[in-house]
Amino acid sequence: MLAGTLRTPFLASFLDTAPKASCTALKHVRPLPCQAKAMSSEAPKQISTPKAQKVNIALCQIAVSEDKDKNIQTAKAAIQEAAQAGAKLVVLPEMWNCPYSNESFPKYAENIDAGFSPSVSAMSSAARENGVTLVAGSIPESSNGKLYNTCCIFDDQGKLLAKHRKVHLFDIDIPGKITFKESETLTQGDDFTVVDTPACRVGIGICYDLRFPELAMVYAQRGVQLIVYPGAFNMTTGPAHWELLQKARAVDNQLFIATCSPARNQGAGYTAWGHSMIIDPFAAIVAQTQELAGTVHAEIDFAQVNERRQNMPMFKQKRFDLYALIDKTLS
Repeated sequence: MLAGTLRTPFLASFLDTAPKASCTALKHVRPLPCQAKAMSSEAPKQISTPKAQKVNIALCQIAVSEDKDKNIQTAKAAIQEAAQAGAKLVVLPEMWNCPYSNESFPKYAENIDAGFSPSVSAMSSAARENGVTLVAGSIPESSNGKLYNTCCIFDDQGKLLAKHRKVHLFDIDIPGKITFKESETLTQGDDFTVVDTPACRVGIGICYDLRFPELAMVYAQRGVQLIVYPGAFNMTTGPAHWELLQKARAVDNQLFIATCSPARNQGAGYTAWGHSMIIDPFAAIVAQTQELAGTVHAEIDFAQVNERRQNMPMFKQKRFDLYALIDKTLS
C-alpha cells in the first residue's frame, strides 16, 4: 500500500493484481566479469617533460581573405614581425590560407605529401629565414581523394616535423544560431600529435578538438608542456566557451594552452570570435588579444608545469583503481 494513498476499489484491484516490486535497497552494481578482468589499478606511465626553459611565443591573429596568395604574404609578414620582436615559437590560426567554409575547403586544398603545397613551402621558408619554431595553423589538405583540416609544425630550420589532422570534426546545429558540418567535406584524423621542438614539447589540437578533454589528458601523459589549438570559434560558441575550455584544459592537465584564431571579419560567411590567448597551468591568462588582427606576445616559463604538478600532484592522486584513460594508438 502506498503511504498516504486513498485505497479506492479500482486502486485496490490494481495493487492486488500487479506484480510486486522489490522493496530492497538498490545494491552496488558490480562490473561484468570481462570488465573486471580488463580493469587495472596500475597507474599508466606519465612521461617526464623535457628540460624547462623560458620561451617567447607569438600568436598571429591574422585577417584572412579569399585571395590565397595574399593570405600567404600576410602570414609571412606576421611571422617576420613576430621574430623581430623576439618570438621563438610562432603560431598561426586555423584555416589561415582560405575562408572557413565547406565551399572553400576543396578549392583551396593542397596535396602536402605530393609536394604540391605553396602554403607549406612558404611556411617552411618563413620558419627557416626567421629562425623560429612554427605551428602553422591549419590549411585544407588533399590526400588520396580525401580532405583534411591539417596543421603543419616546422622547426627553426624549416624542417616539417609533423602534421596534425583534426581529430574531432565540427558538426553542430544550434537552432537560430549556427549550423555547420565539416563532415560534409572533411575527413577526421586518426592520431595524436606530440612533437619535440626547439622551444618545447608541444601537443596539437585544432579548434573543436579543444572540447574533448581526453585528447589533452593523453598529451599530459606523454609529457607535453604546451598544447596549441589553432581555432576559429564563432560568435555563438566563442563568447560562451572559448576561454572557459582553455582554462579547463590547462588546469585539469597542469600545462600551458595557446589558441590562435583568425581575426574577426563581420562580412565573412563564417565570423570568427578572435581573442587568441595563452593560459598558464594555474588557469591564469598570460596574454590575449581582442577581435581585430594583431599578434599576442608573451614569455612563458615551462618550469611552471613541474612546479604546479609538485604543488598539487593530481596525476599521482588519480584513482586508477576506479577509472582509466586508454591511449589506443600505442602498440
